[in-house]
Amino acid sequence: MITLILLIVGACLLTVGIVWVIDKYVSQKMKPIIFILFSLISIFLAYKIYQSITGPIEFNKVKQERFGLVIDKLKDIRNAQEAYKSVNQKYTGDFTQLINFIDTGKYVITQQRDSSYTYFDEVYKIDQLREVTIIDTLRFVSVKDSLFKTDTRYKSLATIPNAANGEKIQMKADIIEKSGYKAPVFKAWVDKEVLLYDQQKSLRQKENAEQSVEEVNGSEISVGSLEEVSTSGNWPPIYDSTKD
Repeated sequence: MITLILLIVGACLLTVGIVWVIDKYVSQKMKPIIFILFSLISIFLAYKIYQSITGPIEFNKVKQERFGLVIDKLKDIRNAQEAYKSVNQKYTGDFTQLINFIDTGKYVITQQRDSSYTYFDEVYKIDQLREVTIIDTLRFVSVKDSLFKTDTRYKSLATIPNAANGEKIQMKADIIEKSGYKAPVFKAWVDKEVLLYDQQKSLRQKENAEQSVEEVNGSEISVGSLEEVSTSGNWPPIYDSTKD
């Protein structure tokens, strides 16, 4: 802000100086032409100053709107992937498979209860008490009804809102080894460039280099990881203010 104020003050002083020079040293015949030329230059510079003020404001407005739409998609993907894993013990890297699962998949609702019974111990020749855990299957619940109810937005999980060239959300799944056991992982992501393609290049470059707790860090918006056992997103809490 201080730099901008100094720039405006400097431009004003320069304008006054140029006007004084023109009035003192330029012939009357040339003055109208120079004044027209100078006016055009002044308008251009005023526009650039205005753009330098309003550009970042408009950029942030566009960014937050477009990021919010994509993050909502990534949250839906995460919820669907967690449901898929609960049934299949792994994630999927295929959107068609994930959408088909939402359409047809069912959760198993169970109830866990403790119980006990006595048995005759052949070694000690006495009755012994043994405690057990019994898991009862109560019912099956539709994944679609549980996650989306009557909303059909899941059918376009891979679609990126406002994508210029019809780009899709990228998604991969894998099995990695962590602490001596194999763990399923997945990641879904969108490059920021896909979302901000029509914004100023300098602002896009600054956004891709973000490293802040209040911003989406790095050059992509993502959920999950292919290196760590995590289903977290890389966005700040401001994007979680709405219902998942």
